[in-house]
Amino acid sequence: MKYEDMVAKQTKILEASSIEIKKISEEIHEKLIKVRRRFHKHPELGMDTYKTAEYIMNYLKQLNIEVTHIANRSGVIGLIRGKKQIDPDNNEIEKTIALRADIDALSVFEENQCNYKSEIPGVMHACGHDFHTTCLLGAAETLNRLKDSFSGNIKLLFQPGEESLGGAATMLEEGALNNPDVSVCAALHAWPDIPVGKVAVKYGAAFSAIENFKITVTGKGGHGAVPHKTVDPIVIGCNIVNALQTIVSREVDSFEPAIVSICSFNAGTSVNIIPDISVIGGTIRTFDTNLKKFIEKTIFNISEGIAKAMGAGIQIEFTNDSPPVINDEKITKLFISSASRMIGEDNVIISDRPSMVSEDFALIAEKVPSVYFWLGCRNEEKGIINPLHSSKFQGDEDCIKVGTAVFAQFALDYLNQNYIK
Repeated sequence: MKYEDMVAKQTKILEASSIEIKKISEEIHEKLIKVRRRFHKHPELGMDTYKTAEYIMNYLKQLNIEVTHIANRSGVIGLIRGKKQIDPDNNEIEKTIALRADIDALSVFEENQCNYKSEIPGVMHACGHDFHTTCLLGAAETLNRLKDSFSGNIKLLFQPGEESLGGAATMLEEGALNNPDVSVCAALHAWPDIPVGKVAVKYGAAFSAIENFKITVTGKGGHGAVPHKTVDPIVIGCNIVNALQTIVSREVDSFEPAIVSICSFNAGTSVNIIPDISVIGGTIRTFDTNLKKFIEKTIFNISEGIAKAMGAGIQIEFTNDSPPVINDEKITKLFISSASRMIGEDNVIISDRPSMVSEDFALIAEKVPSVYFWLGCRNEEKGIINPLHSSKFQGDEDCIKVGTAVFAQFALDYLNQNYIK
C-alpha cells in the first residue's frame, strides 16, 4: 500500500473514531454521573484513598483493562494496549501516552444539600477530583472500545495525595511512567470560572510552583497583666506578618508573578496568658526558581531580624513542594487540535494567563512532555458558581462528557499523529 493511500485510510479511521467517541461519551454519560456521585459521597483524604482505589480497580477490571495497585494500594494504574500497526518503513509503532487523574479529597465540611452529599464529616470533594476521576474512567471505557483503531498503549494514572503534595512523587518513585515507558502525559482540572462545554489551555507555564513555610517565634510567656515581664511572641509574630506583606509589593518586579500569603497564625490558649510561642504558616507561589530563592531568603532575613530585635528566638522551615507546571508547546498544539475537533474551535480557549494554584502534576511534566488543561464546569443558570475549595463547590455534570471525549480524542490523536496532517 502506498503511503498516501495509508494516510487516506487512516484519516477515515480517525474521522470515524471521532464520531464514535462522541457517541460513546453520550451513551455512558448517565452511568458516569452515578459514578461521580458515588465518589462525591465517599471522599477520602491524601494517601488514604484505599476504597476509592478499590472501586476504580473493579471498574477497570469489568472492562477487561489491565490494572495494578500502586502507592501502597491507594492508587491505580490501568493499561490499554492498542492494536499494533506498522509505519511506511515497516517498523512497528509502539508509543505510550498516559492520562492522569487525582483522586483525593479535601478537609472541608460540605454545605451542599443533595442526595449525594459527603457522608464523611469534614471531608469533601471540594476541588473537583471526583470529576477528574470520572472523566478518566469514561475515557478509559471509550478508548478500550476503540483499541482496534490505534497503535501503542494508553496508561491510566489514578493518583492519590495531590492535595497533600506527595502523590505524584510516590507514583514516580514506584515506576508509574515505566513498563511500558510513557512518552507523553495529559491531565485536566475542573474549573468553575469557565462555562461548561468549554475547555481552556495555555502554552508554557500553566500552574505556579509552590513552597510552604513555617515560622516559629519563641518568646517568654507570662501573665497578660504584666506584659513588660514577657517577650510576647504574638506581637512579634504580628510584626513579622505585616513585614512579609511588603516582599511582593516592594522587593519583586511588578511584572513578575509572585505571591506570599500567610494562611495560619497559631498562639495562645487563654485570654489572660501570654504564650511562649507563636507559629506562622504561609505559602510562596512563583514561576521562576531564582525568584523563589530570593523570596525565601527575604522571608528569612525579615523574620530573623524582627525576632532578634524584639528579643525572641526564631526557627524557619521551608518545604520545597512542587515546581511549576509547564505545558509542552508541541503537545499543547496537538491538544488544541484534538479538543477543537471534538467540541468545536469556539469552545477551546487559549489562555494567556497562568494560574497561581499549584499542582504536583508538575513532577510528571518534568519527566515527559505534557499538557494540563482546564475543564469548564460553571453554569450560572443552575447556580453552579462557587469556587474551588469552597464548602459549596459543585460542577455542572455535563462537563463529564466533555472531559471524557476530549481526553479520549487527544490520546487517540497522539498515538496516530504520524497520519495527522
